[in-house]
Amino acid sequence: MYEVETKVPADLEAVRTQLDELGATRERTIVQADTYYDAPHREFVETDEALRIRRESTPESGAEETRVTYKGPLLDGESKSREEFETAVDDGETMDAILTNLGFAPAATVRKERDRFSFDGYTITLDAVDDVGEYVEVETDVEREADLESAREGAYDVLERLGLEPDDQLRTSYLGLLLES
Repeated sequence: MYEVETKVPADLEAVRTQLDELGATRERTIVQADTYYDAPHREFVETDEALRIRRESTPESGAEETRVTYKGPLLDGESKSREEFETAVDDGETMDAILTNLGFAPAATVRKERDRFSFDGYTITLDAVDDVGEYVEVETDVEREADLESAREGAYDVLERLGLEPDDQLRTSYLGLLLES
């Protein structure tokens, strides 16, 4: 599976207003703590890969979930499209112990509060990222690499409908932004 994602800095209240006007569906608010790992056998910063354990909670319901994710290198120079593999794990602490014992080292933890909406086949996420700032992500998944360009163009269209400029997008991850701050 391929994830097509665009991310731009934004005034979240202005975007919420625009989402209401467009009739977007509010899905939920979640809090995520993503611990990223350095690999013992290659530099993920150089290969543009990522390995993380995500701990996610939903304040409204109290539900909690932990997932491990590998993100491959970026596939194009225009967006954050990449191959991604993710699965749920029952115990994040045990998963951390497995990775640590295999030589992976925790690099940093990124904490964010996210309000999710759906609109026109895309997920729109309003992110307040601790020590980084406020951003809007527009994303979707596609099965085939051949579908990346049309999905990316659709994401740009959604950004424009929200009053945001696709040319303002950042390809730097929240981890990268946190480490730069």
